[in-house]
Amino acid sequence: MARLKLEFPEELFLYETKLTVRVTDINGANHLGNDSMISMISEARARFLFDYGIRETGIIVTDLATTYRAEAHARDQLLFEVGVMDFNKYGGDIIFRITRPADGTLVAMAKSGFVFFDYETGKVMPIPAAFRDAFPNVNWIA
Repeated sequence: MARLKLEFPEELFLYETKLTVRVTDINGANHLGNDSMISMISEARARFLFDYGIRETGIIVTDLATTYRAEAHARDQLLFEVGVMDFNKYGGDIIFRITRPADGTLVAMAKSGFVFFDYETGKVMPIPAAFRDAFPNVNWIA
């Protein structure tokens, strides 16, 4: 099977936040575990949306692809750069570049697909205007 490659244009990253690897994030191999990285990506996504004035209620993650490039260890501070791309009528992708600023190491890249969901009807719904308005410089697909 071919290896997954995630590369994103620099201009797509709109936001950054820092998170520190906790001792409880470390796995048996003594580095940041996959499950904890997914939790950190989720936290970075939540901060990004919150700071853009977007409530997460009604947004469902449909998939997540992550490529690991280097280990991270307890107490490492990681920089999560976040952006958006590949919008369609119902959702799109949130992208992540995770680095360790202390030495400039690229730790991981990730891409998380999402759609908007109406819990009352139980169906996927079109992207709300407020979400579109939060990203005026994004190319939208009708």
